[in-house]
Amino acid sequence: MKQYLLRLDDASDHMDAVKWKRMEELLDKHGIKPIFGIIPENRDPSMTSYPCSPAFWTLVHSWIDKGWEAALHGCYHTYVTKEGGINPMHDRSEFAGLPLSEQKEKIAHAYHVLKGHDIDARIFFAPSHTFDLNTLKALEAETPIRVISDTIANDVYFKHGFYFVPQQSRRVRALPFKVCTFCYHPNMMTDAEFEELDSFLSSYKSLFCSFSDLKLKKRAFSLYDRLLRFLYMKKNALKGTD
Repeated sequence: MKQYLLRLDDASDHMDAVKWKRMEELLDKHGIKPIFGIIPENRDPSMTSYPCSPAFWTLVHSWIDKGWEAALHGCYHTYVTKEGGINPMHDRSEFAGLPLSEQKEKIAHAYHVLKGHDIDARIFFAPSHTFDLNTLKALEAETPIRVISDTIANDVYFKHGFYFVPQQSRRVRALPFKVCTFCYHPNMMTDAEFEELDSFLSSYKSLFCSFSDLKLKKRAFSLYDRLLRFLYMKKNALKGTD
């Protein structure tokens, strides 16, 4: 059976509170429980222009109480290399290309920030989708996280000691993958994107599941997955990253 997941990026104490509230109300309307990525210590100049919300962590706990799944989304959300790592969706990264020691320091700090707010993240995804094997080693050494929301595949797979929940699209649409994650950035969404999401959920909400409903299995990355990834990356090289 096909399963869709919704992922929301860039939740932090510096975010567009109006758009995130709109997203929350839309998802409540359809009964959707997304994965949402928290930037532990937001230093991204493209987002720190938003007012700092002292109530952010209280809001996070209200989302968790609804069944939303909190994820660790990087550390500072700043790009320090031009590497794409093992998921080269972009040529910029907060992690890929850095020595293991630096990555462990970042991951440990990021996880400590969330734990300091009584948040036990089970999922990681990096800013711009870019990370490398050292990122996985850092996660393994510094956290109990063993799930990555990223990469292109037909279904959940297990590799390098981690479960990978594939993330294939930045907007909702009917796709043939067995497990498909749609990634949204509420801070940057337009009215048209909210309306498209609302319409899609009205028709397909029965296909959406929460992370807790997803069955994690130690499936190998298959030849078919490799073909899908090759075709996806080739398309992105020609048309730009999706």
